[in-house]
Amino acid sequence: MRCALTIAYNGTNFLGSQAQKSSSNTILGNLEKVLSQLSIDFKIVASGRTDKGVHATGQVCHIDLPPFWNDLKKLKKVLNEMLPPSIQIKSVKEVDAEFHARYSAKKRVYRYIIKESQSNPFENNFVTFIDSVDFDIIEKNIKLYIGEHDFANFMKTGSDTKSSVREVYKAFAYKYKSYIVLNFEANGFLRSQIRLMVGALLKLDAKELEEQLKCKKSYKVKPAPSNGLYLARIKY
Repeated sequence: MRCALTIAYNGTNFLGSQAQKSSSNTILGNLEKVLSQLSIDFKIVASGRTDKGVHATGQVCHIDLPPFWNDLKKLKKVLNEMLPPSIQIKSVKEVDAEFHARYSAKKRVYRYIIKESQSNPFENNFVTFIDSVDFDIIEKNIKLYIGEHDFANFMKTGSDTKSSVREVYKAFAYKYKSYIVLNFEANGFLRSQIRLMVGALLKLDAKELEEQLKCKKSYKVKPAPSNGLYLARIKY
């Protein structure tokens, strides 16, 4: 039986989501360890990778279960009891045998959270604090990302990808209480793309951002910190 797992995690103390040969301290590394203890040896496949320190509220993975694991409600309960408290299985659902967590995905939604204030120890791992933010400019400029663009200037150096062209369906900013939330929805994202998009929003003016986006000029931009980024939802 093929199943889709929806997972939430606090990525602060993990070396990203992908399983690694050098360390088991990743989201999938922990999950594969627990699954192995339950005699589920199928390699888990995620919708995509998140970097060290990045969080998720709606990561999706798929696994193939052996016949003796047919009680999905019980499996969810057991997994949550065995996994670290910073990783939570939100749902376990049966899907078609052809379902693929990565390749079946149509859209991916990420959020980036900023707070315009002095940092505090209770939110440092989950919010990016910035002394001064011009919300009106960000709200206007973020819309420049909408559409199909070559994001060659918005990806990590050395990225292994056949094409840097992606289509962004939605890009908008809004305020929620004392937070500024940046929302991005696209058919896919390159490595560190969103963090570089946020970094460009915070540093470049509209003209510079447009030049960067159209590959007319390349401005040096640091990626925004990982702690403010959340993989929010995968749409199939």
